[in-house]
Amino acid sequence: MNVNQSAPPVPPYGQPQPVYPGYHQSSYGGQPGSTAPPNTYGAYNGPVPGYQQTPPPGVSRAPPSSGVPPTSTAQVPCGQGGYGQFGQGDVQNGPSSTVQMQRLPGSQPFGSAPLAPVVSQPTVLQPYGPPPTSAQVTAQLAGMQISGSVIQAPPPSGLGYGPPTSLASASGSFPNSGLYGSCSQGQAPPLSQAQGHSGAQPPQRSAPQQASSFTTQASGGPRMPSMTGPLLPGQSFGGPPLNQPNHVSSPPSQALHPGTQMAGPPGPPPPMHSSQQQGYQLQQNGSFGPTRGPQPNYGSPYPGAPAFGSQPGPPQPLPPKRLDPDAIPSPQLNELPPQQKTRHRIDPDAIPSPIQVIEDDRNNRGSEPFVTGVRGQVPPLVTTNFLVKDQGNASPRYIRCTSYNIPCTSDMAKQAQVPLAAVIKPLARLPPEEASPYVVDHGESGPLRCNRCKAYMCPFMQFVEGGRRFQCCFCSCINDVPPQYFQHLDHTGKRVDAYDRPELSLGSYEFLATVDYCKNNKFPSPPAFIFMIDVSYNAIRSGLVRLLCEELKSLLDFLPREGGAEESAIRVGFVTYNKVLHFYNVKSSLAQPQMMVVSDVADMFVPLLDGFLVNVNESRAVIISLLDQIPEMFADTRETETVFAPVIQAGMEALKAAECAGKLFIFHTSLPIAEAPGKLKNRDDRKLINTDKEKTLFQPQTGTYQALAKECVAQGCCVDLFLFPNQYVDVATLSVVPQLTGGSVYKYACFQVENDQERFMSDLRRDVEKVIGFDAVMRVRTSTGIRAVDFFGAFYMSNTTDVELAGLDGEKTVTVEFKHDDRLNEESGALLQCALLYTSCAGQRRLRIHNLALNCCTQLADLYRNCETDTLINYMAKFAYRGVLSSPVKTVRDTLITQCAQILACYRKNCASPSSAGQLILPECMKLLPVYLNCVLKSDVLQPGAEVTTDDRAYVRQLVTSMDVAETNVFFYPRLLPLTKSPIESTTEPPAIRASEERLSNGDIYLLENGLNLFIWVGAGVQQGVVQSLFSVSSFSQITSGLSILPVLDNPLSKKVRGLIDSLRAQRSRYMKLIVVKQEDKLEMLFKHFLVEDKSLSGGASYVDFLCHMHKEIRQLLS
Repeated sequence: MNVNQSAPPVPPYGQPQPVYPGYHQSSYGGQPGSTAPPNTYGAYNGPVPGYQQTPPPGVSRAPPSSGVPPTSTAQVPCGQGGYGQFGQGDVQNGPSSTVQMQRLPGSQPFGSAPLAPVVSQPTVLQPYGPPPTSAQVTAQLAGMQISGSVIQAPPPSGLGYGPPTSLASASGSFPNSGLYGSCSQGQAPPLSQAQGHSGAQPPQRSAPQQASSFTTQASGGPRMPSMTGPLLPGQSFGGPPLNQPNHVSSPPSQALHPGTQMAGPPGPPPPMHSSQQQGYQLQQNGSFGPTRGPQPNYGSPYPGAPAFGSQPGPPQPLPPKRLDPDAIPSPQLNELPPQQKTRHRIDPDAIPSPIQVIEDDRNNRGSEPFVTGVRGQVPPLVTTNFLVKDQGNASPRYIRCTSYNIPCTSDMAKQAQVPLAAVIKPLARLPPEEASPYVVDHGESGPLRCNRCKAYMCPFMQFVEGGRRFQCCFCSCINDVPPQYFQHLDHTGKRVDAYDRPELSLGSYEFLATVDYCKNNKFPSPPAFIFMIDVSYNAIRSGLVRLLCEELKSLLDFLPREGGAEESAIRVGFVTYNKVLHFYNVKSSLAQPQMMVVSDVADMFVPLLDGFLVNVNESRAVIISLLDQIPEMFADTRETETVFAPVIQAGMEALKAAECAGKLFIFHTSLPIAEAPGKLKNRDDRKLINTDKEKTLFQPQTGTYQALAKECVAQGCCVDLFLFPNQYVDVATLSVVPQLTGGSVYKYACFQVENDQERFMSDLRRDVEKVIGFDAVMRVRTSTGIRAVDFFGAFYMSNTTDVELAGLDGEKTVTVEFKHDDRLNEESGALLQCALLYTSCAGQRRLRIHNLALNCCTQLADLYRNCETDTLINYMAKFAYRGVLSSPVKTVRDTLITQCAQILACYRKNCASPSSAGQLILPECMKLLPVYLNCVLKSDVLQPGAEVTTDDRAYVRQLVTSMDVAETNVFFYPRLLPLTKSPIESTTEPPAIRASEERLSNGDIYLLENGLNLFIWVGAGVQQGVVQSLFSVSSFSQITSGLSILPVLDNPLSKKVRGLIDSLRAQRSRYMKLIVVKQEDKLEMLFKHFLVEDKSLSGGASYVDFLCHMHKEIRQLLS
C-alpha cells in the first residue's frame, strides 16, 4: 500500500452526514491545517512529527535509511534523485530489492487477496515468461493493491459484497440496508449513505491483522494512520521507497497531479504541469498510471501546495477536492484504537473515467471528417461531433458494430465472448452538412441484384470479363450484367462510371422500387394518420382533451412531406372513445362534422368510408369545427371505463378499407377494464420482485394484443401510444402493439396541464412531424462465413430473416447479432448489407441500402483493439432487457457479469503483457466496460428501487429496446454539467464531470440529463447573486423545489442556462422535463439515483466496488 499519498482534502459536498460537517473544514480530520496529520507508519517524505521508527506488528518493511537510494540502480530514472523515483501513488507489485512484501497464494479467497490496480492496455501479444525486467513496469492503480498480510476479516462494510466466505453471487444484488435505514448491530452504514466517494479509499501500506481490509473509519477519530498529509514547504522525501513497481516501463499514462512525479525509464523527469496532458497517455503496455491529473476542466480548488519530488519546485495546486472517506461514521469502529481504523481505498480518480475518455476522443477525432473508404475503421465515439464522408461504407450514423475486426473462426469468437452485433438505424436523420442518400432510378428493370442471394449492387461487387459479368461479394455467384447497365472497365478492373453511380461508390443509397416490390403488385396509396382520443372522465377532468384538440388545430399543418412538396400527401381521420367508439365524418362538403357511434366493441367495424380519411386543406373548416366541439360534447361525462383493443382494431380496419398504410395516434388514460376484447385486470404485485415469477410482470397478460399486432403489421398500421395514467395501466400489455408495429410509447404519469403541457406538446409535435417509412421489410445479408441469427428492436418477425415494421422512423434502431457458420478469410474480410423496403410519406415505394465491410482477424489482440464499448453496452442492455421476459432478473444479471468477466479474462490471458495477478488489466478500448455495465445492472429494469413502479420498468424496458447507441450511452451514464464554473461569457457547453456525489460542490449549480430527464441541482451554499440571476428570488430557501420552468430573466446567466437547456433538448428524441432539486431536499433522492458511479439505494454497487467485484470474477476465471 502506498504511504506517499497526500491525504485527499475534505470535500465541499458529498458527505452524507446529516449536518455535512465537511463544508467549512480547512484542515484534515479536524487537525490544524498547518501540520501534517499524525502518522503511525513513517512516510517516506522525510521526518514528520510523530514519525515512528519501528513499524507496528504485522508490517514487513526495511529500516528507514537516511537517504541512500535503493540498490537496484536500473530502477532509478536519470535526472531524478532516488526518492523522487516513485511518485505519489505508485504501488509495489511484487518484491523489490529493498523490501520483501508478503504475497498471498493465488487461490486465496477474494476478500483478502491483494486487490489490484486497474491497468488499461493496448493489446500486446506476449506469452507468459520469466519475470519482467525493470524496463517493463506497469504503473499501477493507486491503491488497488491490498497489503501482503493475510486477513480474515469481518464483512467488508465498504463493499456491498458480503464476507469473503459467503461472497454474493455474480448477480451483483449485494445486500443493502436501505439508504436511510438504520444499520443492524455491528454493521457499517450502507455504502449508498456514505458514498459520494464511490467507496474509494486512498491507499494504505499494510492493514493490521485485526482490522478488516475494507472497514470504514469513524468521523471523530484521528486520521488513517497510514496516510501522510501534504508535505510542508521545503520538506523532501526521506526513507526508502517502500512500495515500488518491480518492473519499469515508459512514463505514466495518465496525466499526473500537479506536483507529483512518477517513476519512468531513464530520461527527463515527467512534466510537472498536468493541465496540458489530456487523457490516459499510453504506456508500453497501456497501463494508466496510479495518479491522474484533475478531471478535464474540473478546476483544482487548492492553490499553492508544495511540489512532491526530489527537486523542490514552485508551489503547485493540489488535486481536486475529494470526499474524505475517513469522515464516515461506522458503528463498529468508533471504539477501535487509531491503528485499527484503517481500510483499503481505491482512488476514484485513478480508475478509468468516462468523462476523460469522451474528452480525449473529442480532442483527437472531432476535428477531422470520418472518411468511410477504409475497411474496418472504428468510428469516433457517439459523444464526439464529427462529419462523415461516405466513400463506400455506410456512415456510423446508420450502422455501428460491437467490433470492426471480427474473429476468423467460431472457436476464437467463443473464446473471446465478445458479441458480434450491429446496431442499425436505417432511416437515421443526418446533420444538415451531410447529404441524404442519393435516390437511384433504374426504371422498369429495377435495381440490379445477385441472382442467387438477392444482394443488391454495391461497391464491393467485382466486375469481370471486361464488365459483362459481375461476381457477387456475398455468395461469389457470377451474374450477367444487363445490356443497359453495361460499362467498360479501366486498367484496375473498375468500371469507368463507378464514381457517377451511387451504388458503385457509396455505402448508403436508395433505389426507387418497381411495382414488383409492392403489395398485390400495385403502387401504394399515400398513408393516413388517425387520431384516437380517450374522452373518459379522467381525460376530460385533467384538461387533456381540451389541450389536445386545441393543439391539433395547428399541428395538422406540420404533417410530414416529401422533399419540396407544398403540402403533405397524408390524410387524417378522427375517433373518440370511452366504452364505445365515435367515428367522425369530416368530408369537405359538410357544414358540420357528423358523429357515428359503434357500441358493439366485440365485433368492431368502421361505419363510414367516404369522409373518414380526408385531406387537411380541403376539410380544414370541418376539422376545426370538430376539434372545437369534442371538449364541449364530453364535458359532463361520468364514464370512467375504457376499452383499448377495439380502438386499435377500428383504426386498422379503417386503413384496410382505405387500402393504405398509416399510423394511429392513441391518447389513453386508464386500465381498459370495460367488457371488450383485450380487457385487462390490475395485476400489479410488488411481492413478485426478486422472485422467479417477476418475469410475469413484463409479459403481456393476454394474447389478444399479439394477435392484433400481427394483423396491424400485415396492414402497415403502426401504433403510437400516449399514456396519461394516474395509477397502474399495465404498460407491459398496452405497449405490445406499439412495440411490434414499430411504434412508440410516451408516458405522462399523473398528467397536469400546467406541469406537463410543454413536454406533451413537444413530444406530440415531433412525433407527428417526423419522417417515417411505412409498411417496411428489412433484411440483413452477410458474406459467407457469418449470418444474422438474432434481432432486437420494435418490430415483428414472421420468419427468421425478415424484420417487418408497420412503421419505422429516424430514431428507431434494429440490433442484429451475427454468428459464424464457416471460417472467414483475413484478406477478404466480412460484409454486411442492410436492405430496407418501405413506403415513403408521399406513398413512394423505395429501397434503402447500407453496406459495411469489416476486417477479420486470427489474433485476439486485433479483436480487442477494434471494439466499440458503447455499441457493446447497447447490445448487452437489449439482450438483458429481453432476457427478463423469460428468466428471473437475478439470472439475467449473473449472465451479464459472467460474460463481461469472460471478455476481460480472455484479454488478460491472451493479449496482456505478463503482470501480477493482483492487477486488473483492461483493454484500452474496453476500459469503460465495467463502469457502463454496472450502470446497466443498476438500472430500474434489473434492480428497481422501492419507488420504481412496475409500469415504469415495463416502459423503460420497451424504450431501450429500440434506442440507438448515443441514447443508451447517455441513458445509462447521464451527463452532469457544472453551470457556474465556466465563465458566463463562454458560448460552449460546459465540460461534463463524473456522475458521482463527490464531484458536487455545495457552492455550485449543476445540470444533469439522461435523454429522458433533466435536473438542475442547487447547492445550499450558492451565492445569492447567482440565485437571484437564475431563479429571481433572493435566497436559496425561497427557490421552489420541483420547479419545472426557469423564469425568463434578462441577464447573461439566465440566458446561458436556458440556452443550454434548449440545446440539450434539441439533441434528444424526447422532450426532457426540467426538475429543480435543492440540496438536502426530499427530491434530492431522485436526483442521486442518476449519480451512477455511487452505490444505489436499491443495492447496486458503486463503480469502485463493482470494479473490485469484476476483478475477483476475472481472477476466479483465470485460476
